[in-house]
Amino acid sequence: MTMEITAIFQIAGVGIIIAIMHTVLKQMGKEDIAHWITVLGFVIGIFMVIDVIAQLFQEIKSIFLFQ
Repeated sequence: MTMEITAIFQIAGVGIIIAIMHTVLKQMGKEDIAHWITVLGFVIGIFMVIDVIAQLFQEIKSIFLFQ
């Protein structure tokens, strides 16, 4: 149970940090870099979600296949 909560907080933390960085860079006039930071944050978030989904499938597999 704590693994899921930790993963949610990690993903939310990455999102908050990326949002702050995007806002600061946009205010500085560096919109191109701000957009790249946002894309990078999205990719990092997707990899974190994929890891959690892989663990979920592993647990489902172990439950139904008795491994």
